[in-house]
Amino acid sequence: MAALYARAFDAPWETQWSADAIRDLLALPTVAAMILGPEPALSGMVMVQAAAGEAEILTIAVDPACRGRGLGRRLLDGAAIWAAARGADRLLLEVAVDNMPARALYLSAGFRIAGRRRGYYARGKAPAVDAEVMELPLVPA
Repeated sequence: MAALYARAFDAPWETQWSADAIRDLLALPTVAAMILGPEPALSGMVMVQAAAGEAEILTIAVDPACRGRGLGRRLLDGAAIWAAARGADRLLLEVAVDNMPARALYLSAGFRIAGRRRGYYARGKAPAVDAEVMELPLVPA
């Protein structure tokens, strides 16, 4: 999963998730991951956490060579189903305001803009970029 994350987010300013960090998160009972494709050449993954009636996508990644095939939507749908089954009434995520492909995907999946975090994403020596907080209403299962 860490290798896929590195391929999907190859910008030097992106915080890389190590295999240890991913393993530690997945050890928590409130966190789950869904993957597409066999190891080590995963084509997509999403990590989601549910607690206190809501859920958050911690990260979602699709291999650049596999984009445009609906994999991101499959991952979002899986995360929403998992979250609703755990009683969440909404699914949250953050996305850089300049990440137009991701924003378009989330909007097409039914997410709506719920807020903004100023200067959330560091960009090396360039100015930090705001994050949009997006939410998808869920019907708890």
